[in-house]
Amino acid sequence: MTTYAALLRAVNVGGTGKLPMSELRAMCASVGFSNVRTYIASGNVVFDSKLSEKSVKAKLERCLETYAGKPVGVLVRTGAELAAVLANNTFSSAAPDRTVAIFLDAPPPADLLDSVSGQQTEEIALGTREIYVHYKDGIARSKLKIPAAGTGTARNMNTVAKLSEWAAA
Repeated sequence: MTTYAALLRAVNVGGTGKLPMSELRAMCASVGFSNVRTYIASGNVVFDSKLSEKSVKAKLERCLETYAGKPVGVLVRTGAELAAVLANNTFSSAAPDRTVAIFLDAPPPADLLDSVSGQQTEEIALGTREIYVHYKDGIARSKLKIPAAGTGTARNMNTVAKLSEWAAA
């Protein structure tokens, strides 16, 4: 049995994609995931499954599309992968609420920094299947655009730490 965290894209953010976390837990249980728990109302769910990451992602995306009537992106990581995201955070000494990991399905392109626009005081680093961003002046004022992050989803390091803790328990 593997413990996974699934991170949903565009759920309960800015009034779009409303999905009660009780519904998300029920969906996960309905496709056979066990020990299901959600963290804050922005599409974070931790659970156990015997399935591969690819199968977990496919099952959850199908279930969410049926529920929402449109595709909902899901990024999946094992507990070990979440721990590695924390350990490899280049900006670990920065405020965790101003530092995010943008989770991707594949490694970020090597030339990612060439396509970034609007960068001011933000710092960017590439991870395994993540992009780390430290928003020195806060995320609300940022004009940063990272085209490669368009299909990803960001979580601040406080959230990553909590999900990692749950996945390790």
